[in-house]
Amino acid sequence: MRTTSPLLHGMRATETITPPHTAAELAALLGLLRAQRPRIGTVTIGHSRDAVSTAAAAAFADAWEGEILAVVDWPEEAASWLRPARRFTAGPPDAWVVAGIPLGWAQMSRRLRHSTGWRPTRTFGFASVTRSAALAGPGTLRGLRGAAFDGGTWEIGPGLITFFPPRTGRGPSPDDRAVTAYGPYGDRFRGAGATEAWAPGQGRR
Repeated sequence: MRTTSPLLHGMRATETITPPHTAAELAALLGLLRAQRPRIGTVTIGHSRDAVSTAAAAAFADAWEGEILAVVDWPEEAASWLRPARRFTAGPPDAWVVAGIPLGWAQMSRRLRHSTGWRPTRTFGFASVTRSAALAGPGTLRGLRGAAFDGGTWEIGPGLITFFPPRTGRGPSPDDRAVTAYGPYGDRFRGAGATEAWAPGQGRR
């Protein structure tokens, strides 16, 4: 177990407003969880304490047809996120679902990786949590997946976030394979397929 503190020192919450979630985003998030094998039956929901994140978490809870083990919230600034981290990982559930604004979720995820058995590969998020990737640090959120505002999906990889467009009823096409990937500092490029990758200092590979 790591002994150094996971806290991000010298940072304060300056962005406390995120856009409300969309119906397409909620539908895509539910679709991601329902498509998982083995089947996801139990979830724990986590969210920041702002009104938008709280509303997104409540909307997911209302729509989820399986069991909800717990709903856990956390602050944007605190001396330690250990207490909510332990509540978040109690159970444990089949999957975690997250809505949050950048700094608080970055701090929470660092505490989760440092002090619990939480796995980002079993975690699914609303669009808002993608902005925590750079703050959380290399590898902290790798494998976390979620839904975008337009009903597309995304996945956090090694040094990148790859966005996939919404699925359509007409089957796959070259346009459906287009992705946009953002590096942790806002670098952006477009490409075809999920094989495009961004690496710090290297651009597209």
